[in-house]
Amino acid sequence: MSTSNLFSPLTIRSLTLKNRIALSPMQQYCAVDGKPTNWHMVHLGSRAIGGAGLIITECTAVSPEGMNTLADVGLWNAEQVEAWKPIVQFVQEQGSAIAVQLWHSGGKGSHTHPNEGFKPLTVENGGWITKSSSATVMSGVVPEELSVEEIQQIKTDFVEAAKRAVEAGFDTIELHAGHGYLFHQFYSAVINHRTDEYGGNFENRIRFLIETVQAVREVIPETMPLLVRISAVDYLDTPEAWTMEDSLKLSGILAENGVDFITASGGGFAHVDKSLVHPGYQLPFATAIKGQTGILTGTVGMITNAEQANQIIVDGEADVVVVAREYLRNPHFAINAAHELNLETDIPWQYKRGY
Repeated sequence: MSTSNLFSPLTIRSLTLKNRIALSPMQQYCAVDGKPTNWHMVHLGSRAIGGAGLIITECTAVSPEGMNTLADVGLWNAEQVEAWKPIVQFVQEQGSAIAVQLWHSGGKGSHTHPNEGFKPLTVENGGWITKSSSATVMSGVVPEELSVEEIQQIKTDFVEAAKRAVEAGFDTIELHAGHGYLFHQFYSAVINHRTDEYGGNFENRIRFLIETVQAVREVIPETMPLLVRISAVDYLDTPEAWTMEDSLKLSGILAENGVDFITASGGGFAHVDKSLVHPGYQLPFATAIKGQTGILTGTVGMITNAEQANQIIVDGEADVVVVAREYLRNPHFAINAAHELNLETDIPWQYKRGY
């Protein structure tokens, strides 16, 4: 049993979150040339007004080839830095911290907009040739296998994006290493069939992620937390599938290399069996990682109400609840949760008449 509750502060390196509630990254598919728009200002800003301790941006590509659709946000040029700055500043003015989730979709990239069916986008129509750890079919397409030189370039892309994140004023950075995207395409043997130093055994398959973590940690301030989201399991019943045991081992190595916080999600290469989906269904992943490695953890997966979220923190099962779909329905989830739990939280003076 923890002495903390949902509205206890949490300090990670020099960053103190005012509470244990985070807005989960959710792609909005409305960027222009990789730049966030007014929609992003209101979407992210309203959740900060609504009391979230940590705002995490949607997947933010480190290069044009890292996008999933042409409407994704990015952080590969100076114009994108300038577009992010006012959003970052507004979120921070509300007393929330903001993280950018840096990402490369790899073999899952080059799709049409969701409103156009989210189908493979051909080169003729503005798409690109996708590349992955191996030429393994993904999303109905076989990507090309990345060369070692190309892997090094993508690591450089992450490093440069991390520098831009610091320039834009973000409080922290999360590397998206789950949900079937590029890092996951390397560490899971379901996709990775390489025979060089980036494939084969466990150590080789995690090499790309670990080397990127090390490189990013070197260029961001020592005081800045570094977060990573992983898929703790593949949800596949095959010998090649990534397992919870693998995630525990990986989490310990990430902690040794300067990662401060892990959000434990799951899946990415297959749809989760609906019989397994229930409120808090992925919580055991975060609890196991926290318990066995001591690293701070965030939990996801159908966290939809105040009592449920608070109990997770009180019971010490995770350090932060990362709320996704409920935040689409309820931008003021955090303030409303405090009201329901009879706990203190700051309310913007402009909104106090409502409480």
